[in-house]
Amino acid sequence: MPDLYDVIRQRRSIRSYQSKPVPKEVVQTVLETVAWAPSAHNSQPWRFIVLEDAQVKRDLAEQMADVWAIDVARDNHGVDAKTRSERVERFAGAPVLILACLTVEGLRKFSDEVRQSIERDLAVASLGAGIQNLLLVAHAIGLGTCWYCAPAFCRQLVQETLKIPKHVEPHAFIILGYPDEQPSAPPRKKVTDYCFIL
Repeated sequence: MPDLYDVIRQRRSIRSYQSKPVPKEVVQTVLETVAWAPSAHNSQPWRFIVLEDAQVKRDLAEQMADVWAIDVARDNHGVDAKTRSERVERFAGAPVLILACLTVEGLRKFSDEVRQSIERDLAVASLGAGIQNLLLVAHAIGLGTCWYCAPAFCRQLVQETLKIPKHVEPHAFIILGYPDEQPSAPPRKKVTDYCFIL
């Protein structure tokens, strides 16, 4: 396995995948790494749903594309048929489509809204840490991934379509598969641009 520093620097968002299926045991291995991510108060507030049924993926992708088109129209932009179709195929045709969710069950309870809101923020950050584990391990074993925030913009639709309990909130899709591209690194800020010593 490559050096961790190299894995972090070499990971890319992959948008083109081979048709080769990913074995279930490999998907399981990648998902197991989520449990080892840090989480505030060890709440482990993540829930991951692997979507395997082709028709379920397509139906959900179609409905999400409709919501997206309405959202974009509100900003005075249109969506042409080709772009909409590409959006649908991105999720419907994914080799493995994983829905990353947040649950507020198990979080600490506070008597005031401010601290309860902070607890929720910490849970969202914890979910991000879990997703990062998944992305890095997938890359380390030769898989590609891409993290999409689309479900966060239509949570109720995703919950109802997949019959997910209301306390489990859809936040992101992760596409997982064998890469069919090698994108170059996007520009990155220098450490001096985001790190300050006081």
